[in-house]
Amino acid sequence: MLFKSILINNSKRSVKAYKNIIALFVIKGVGMAIGFVLVPLTLNYLDPTRYGIWITISTFVTWLALFDVGLGNGLRNRLAEAIAKNDMTKARIYVSTTYAGLAIVFTGVYILFFIVNIFLDWTVILNTSKDLKDELRLLLSIVFLFFCIQFVLNLIYTIAFAKQEPALTQAFGILGSLLSLAGIYLLTIYTHGRLIYLGVMLAGVPLITGLIITIILFNTRYKDIKPSIKFVRFSELKSLLNIGLKFFFLQIIALILYQTNIIIIAQLFGPTEVTPYSIAFRYFGIATFAFTTILTPYWSAFTDAYAKGEIDWIKKVIKNLKLIWVGLLAVIAVLYFSSGFLIPLWVGDKVIVQKELYFFMGLYVLINALSAIYSSFLNGIGKVMSQFYIAAGVAIIYIPLTIFFCKQFGIIGIMITVIIFGPVSLFIYDWQYKKIINGTAKGIWNK
Repeated sequence: MLFKSILINNSKRSVKAYKNIIALFVIKGVGMAIGFVLVPLTLNYLDPTRYGIWITISTFVTWLALFDVGLGNGLRNRLAEAIAKNDMTKARIYVSTTYAGLAIVFTGVYILFFIVNIFLDWTVILNTSKDLKDELRLLLSIVFLFFCIQFVLNLIYTIAFAKQEPALTQAFGILGSLLSLAGIYLLTIYTHGRLIYLGVMLAGVPLITGLIITIILFNTRYKDIKPSIKFVRFSELKSLLNIGLKFFFLQIIALILYQTNIIIIAQLFGPTEVTPYSIAFRYFGIATFAFTTILTPYWSAFTDAYAKGEIDWIKKVIKNLKLIWVGLLAVIAVLYFSSGFLIPLWVGDKVIVQKELYFFMGLYVLINALSAIYSSFLNGIGKVMSQFYIAAGVAIIYIPLTIFFCKQFGIIGIMITVIIFGPVSLFIYDWQYKKIINGTAKGIWNK
């Protein structure tokens, strides 16, 4: 099998990665199919405007991830290193300390948000009708609480990644997706287009799923690293944050570069126009899903290999991932030329998407996927400062440049801005990768 021969390099680590990739394709494929069914179901329950509002709110809430100040990604790398060295006591300390730290942080975050939310007018922020003012305030209070709890519970996914077993927790996640689908279906039967009901359903189900997964895994497969108060060492936060803060700053910049797109569209064109952008993004998410599924096990695999000095294995994997990227070109082409038929079949005639948006979205996915190969390696070994400086420079001019292009070209201006900066980042990532592999990385290239 060609795909198998490309990915496996005769090592236990490669075989484990391959098994996880195959499992993830099946599991995440089912999850994506459920997600695609959810879109028209949700559109029928609400309408394009309210759907756009929900997507925008979801974007706001995902910014919550920033408040972990990089602890999650810090845990992922430190835990993978501890496991590679078979130091399970250290691993348990890292896990326990991270849970305790995040619980404290997100408790404070929610209390602060609850107070501030009293004074916020979400109809102004979301550029929508004043009639929704009270509903939106209540919705944000509930959804924000659910997501705060969920981000702490989601550490179980980080732990699975560190142990190079991402498919395990993703399998449990399918249960949550099915429950969400069933819940939205019931809403369409018994209620009529209420954002508050939709928000509680879509935010509450993942929380319950995460709690179930956490309880099961820490009492079975991950019992040896089960968090405990007696293993909490706040002194270890320095070690976790040493690498974690680098990811934290990258997350902030990524927020500016990507998550603000929805807000810009809502402000310039109204929440109704968020919907076609979201549809196009999810449509090309098929290609993104395929490639990121392959990449998923390799972040922690790179951590493990680099800690053991297995440079040849890393070089082979990077080369093979580039070969797979070439196949992504064909997937993007099929999606683009089929869009005129598949999109109406999927969401009906409620949403009209510009053909040009499909083209630029496909180009963006290609550039981003190639960059992701290198960033996965650099993230795995913790050498991320070059990414930070590049992204920081871009972030300074990203929003004004995006607004300018949007005013000139409409929604596709969003994609034009992203695509302009993509090749520059790709060139620098490739350069740093070669320096690290050849042992010549110094200064910023080795941080």
